[in-house]
Amino acid sequence: MRKLFCLLFSFLMASSAWSMPLGTAARAVIPADVQQIISVDYRALHNSDTAMALKQRVLPENIKQFESSLRGVGIDPDRDLEQLTFVSFRIPKVGERVIGIAQGPFPLKAVMKKLKVQGIKPSLVRQSALYPMGGMQMTFLDDFTLLFGDPGAIKAALNTRDGQSQTLDSNPQVADLIAGVDSSPIWSVLDQGGTQNMMRTALGDASKIADYETIKKRLLGSRYTMNFASEVNFDLDVVTSDSITAATLSSVLKAGVLYRKMTASAVEKIALENLTVDSDSSNLRMHFRTDDKKFQSLLKSDLFAAVAR
Repeated sequence: MRKLFCLLFSFLMASSAWSMPLGTAARAVIPADVQQIISVDYRALHNSDTAMALKQRVLPENIKQFESSLRGVGIDPDRDLEQLTFVSFRIPKVGERVIGIAQGPFPLKAVMKKLKVQGIKPSLVRQSALYPMGGMQMTFLDDFTLLFGDPGAIKAALNTRDGQSQTLDSNPQVADLIAGVDSSPIWSVLDQGGTQNMMRTALGDASKIADYETIKKRLLGSRYTMNFASEVNFDLDVVTSDSITAATLSSVLKAGVLYRKMTASAVEKIALENLTVDSDSSNLRMHFRTDDKKFQSLLKSDLFAAVAR
């Protein structure tokens, strides 16, 4: 069940803080064919030493570049950035694309002035001004919302906002997943295809059982929440079509955890002893909880280093 640990820490890697519901402008640019949404709250991030340790350990290089680019145009991420959301979605005949949405009380007039002084001129997509940004492009959706990404992803997002393609709200499966978690301190959702791939990784060799191809069709989506308010808490729900599927997956994962405990290293045992797996109606539920000290020791482990590459 080493892959189960990789799954768990991959989620932790993807989420380095707390989050909140999407704003109207942010929601409007998310295409209907969304694969995953991950949202983090930069202000709450600074209230937890553990969250900051996680951020330093797993922050992707392109996010470091993003922060640097923000500072270059007069936006201080530590002061001005409240929420950061990443959305992966599919474009027909093109493939997967990713956009970032930053929200906060940005000093918009000062930013525009600095861009002008630097001689940076925008390109236009209809009425939206796009500025170069560290190998990406950015555009302000309103005074509080900044959209960024590669040119193709930005154009697709703006097309969605401007009514040329369907929006997130026309995808009831993902929209319902969001409604179940977006009031939590941190939340993320994954569509059906992404959930099927995730569970294949989590099950490892067990995914090769004869009826898994049938079972996976009953996996509808997944969502998770995480917070560092007192201890480190991570909750994952896999939404299935029926209670039998949820119970079956729960049994397989439980058996794997018990088996792994017999041969686990000291670091793996920390994860296993604080991981519970169960089912509730048609949902498979995973819960991980540990204290800050133990979690920070996991951050320094070879196991975490292996899955955070």
